[in-house]
Amino acid sequence: MAVSATTIQTKAAVRKRTLWKRILASRYLYLMLLPAIVYYGLFHYYPMYGALIAFKQFSITKGIMGSPWAGFKHFEYLFGLDKFWQVFWNTIIISLYRLVFGFPLPLVMAILLNEARKLAFKRTVQTIVYLPHFISWVIMGGLLISLLSTDSGVVNNVIRSFGGEPVGFLTDERYFRSTLVWSMIWKEFGWNTIIYMAALSGVNPQLYEAALMDGANRFRQIWHITLPSIRGTIVILLILRIGSLMEAGFEQIFVLYHTGVYNVADIIDTYVYRIGLTEGRFSIAAAVGLFKSAINFVLLVIANRLSRMMGEQGIY
Repeated sequence: MAVSATTIQTKAAVRKRTLWKRILASRYLYLMLLPAIVYYGLFHYYPMYGALIAFKQFSITKGIMGSPWAGFKHFEYLFGLDKFWQVFWNTIIISLYRLVFGFPLPLVMAILLNEARKLAFKRTVQTIVYLPHFISWVIMGGLLISLLSTDSGVVNNVIRSFGGEPVGFLTDERYFRSTLVWSMIWKEFGWNTIIYMAALSGVNPQLYEAALMDGANRFRQIWHITLPSIRGTIVILLILRIGSLMEAGFEQIFVLYHTGVYNVADIIDTYVYRIGLTEGRFSIAAAVGLFKSAINFVLLVIANRLSRMMGEQGIY
């Protein structure tokens, strides 16, 4: 039976009135949400307009709309550069190191703190491991240079005192990536445990009591109760981390790297900084940034899709 146009319009009008009633009923919640919407609109969505630069022969005097179109010229130029692929693979390698070694550590720390029974000890450890997060990479860079410098660094002085040769943690390409990864872990892993600690606080303690009555030791309680209970949180954080795989830590690398380690430390973000701001090639820098964002988006979608296929909720 055919449905008349009047009936369709009536149903649409009813749905519209129902929607506005629901919005009106939750108006205070939407009002609280308004600052976040304004923030993301101004600082995250509006700047997307600037992505047009990647497809134009941008000139500051002509502006974005006045500059002539260049099509995919800048992308073709980039993909033909050996330097671009070098910084691309540097970004991937450093990010994978950070993911493999840096992602599990906050989870392990949160579980260990959760198993601690003395509250004073737990709070003391939490404070100690959280503190580096509040130190900027500029200050942390100076601290690392003081610790790891080949000439007068504390660590190399200790190595010399035992008869060893000084190690170029910040000057030798063989050690620089490892220094980047472990210094990042040292600075951030304590702060990242907060999310896991919050998830662990929601685990039902009766599950542990039942497992204890069944004879489960601490390890089995962690394996069969703790980890399954926070599996959703772990998966979501892993998806977000995979979705930012092309973010290798611009601030840290910019503070610590130099021309002697460009071959292993120069990443997409530092490359964009050099060619975009110092050389003034804004269109090419925008093309590189857009390419990086597209890769991150694809990885995020794939990771979320795989998590849903495995029965997890995902992020959308």
